[in-house]
Amino acid sequence: MKIVEGIFATSAEIGRAQLKFNEETGLIEEFGQLNIPRDQVDFYYNDDHLIFAGMGDVHIHAREDVSGKQNYKEDFITASKAAINGGLTHFCDMPNNPTPPVNDSSYEAKLKLTHKALVPILLYAGIGPGTKPLTNFVPYKAYMGPSVGSLFFKDDQELEETIKDYSGENVSFHCEDPEVLESHKKETTHLARRPLEAELLATDTALMLIEKYNLKGKLCHYSAGEGLSKIMAAKQKGVNVVCEVTPQHLYFNDGNIPDERRTYFQMNPPIRSKKDQETMLKAFLKGEIDFLATDHAPHTLEEKGMGTSGLTGLDTYGAFVTWLLKEKGMDAKLVSLTCCENPGNFVNMFLPTLKKIDSFFEQFGNGFGHLTKGFFANLTVLNLQTPTTIDKNDLQTKVGHSPFEGISFPGKVADVFIGGQLKK
Repeated sequence: MKIVEGIFATSAEIGRAQLKFNEETGLIEEFGQLNIPRDQVDFYYNDDHLIFAGMGDVHIHAREDVSGKQNYKEDFITASKAAINGGLTHFCDMPNNPTPPVNDSSYEAKLKLTHKALVPILLYAGIGPGTKPLTNFVPYKAYMGPSVGSLFFKDDQELEETIKDYSGENVSFHCEDPEVLESHKKETTHLARRPLEAELLATDTALMLIEKYNLKGKLCHYSAGEGLSKIMAAKQKGVNVVCEVTPQHLYFNDGNIPDERRTYFQMNPPIRSKKDQETMLKAFLKGEIDFLATDHAPHTLEEKGMGTSGLTGLDTYGAFVTWLLKEKGMDAKLVSLTCCENPGNFVNMFLPTLKKIDSFFEQFGNGFGHLTKGFFANLTVLNLQTPTTIDKNDLQTKVGHSPFEGISFPGKVADVFIGGQLKK
């Protein structure tokens, strides 16, 4: 047995406590006021540190699939190294691969590739024109309009024709209306080519489909501040919908991106106005958004120079959270909810299926995101008193760049435990 002592943050409380875990099974044994003498504590953290139940990212692009065609950008090993570097202890990988996981066999083939990763990984299955639900309960991703990859729809009618077969399933939506994107494709800037209107119209469509087909819906990397009222109204109405926001959309806006790097900062949906950024940040700090998710989308600098959309984010997650805590006054209990417990609960829904498909997943016990007996002993330890400046030489992502390069945050990731093993 090993003992960790420090100030722990959960969605219920913040306080000094002790955690006992079994280093052989990787599972938590006890948590709370255990009254274990200091000289028997294996990992002791002073009051400069804050300990969380393993932060998780529900939206990343690790790029690896059975084809191996995009492994030059990232793979499950380098993505997991970047995740640990950023304080993340598990993540969920998107399906827009050269060989997308869209049926039982392609999903299980890709799942086997995750075994070598340094962190647990959940895979989304893809939804595209004419696809059907898998036999087993897994999460799905629907790209409503053109993005990176081939899984997308040309109009709402084609989307609904497919979605109606997924009644009752867990579906995440990339909200950009394909017809609006088509009508704006000749605009001179990325922001104009993917206007606010595209996200707002797609939001209406996604919320309609979620309600009509009883989906468990999630709106990905949301950026349209004006659309949040639609989401909140749907929740109040009883629609089963949750929402992500990225660090990029909380920190940057169209006015603070360097002019010489505008092509680099392209992502879908785009970095929007200062008003959108401030609205999204205010909502997140109030607990109106459910997940902080990076949409980590690695491309080479050459590809970025040619206008490929997507930004990296795994390496900088924890440092960014210290900015939320220290400079924006975010409640650490809310950080625990949005960065640990909600992502953990998202994965935990599918853990029985993963164990059924692949015995590899038995080792993760009851799952992630909670400091409770039987859960996997993942911990994220943040140092809130040692500032850090993001340096490309410190990144672990294979493509070696970050939108936050040169930016200083008020704290850093101190340690990361994966299944009770100290990894950083």
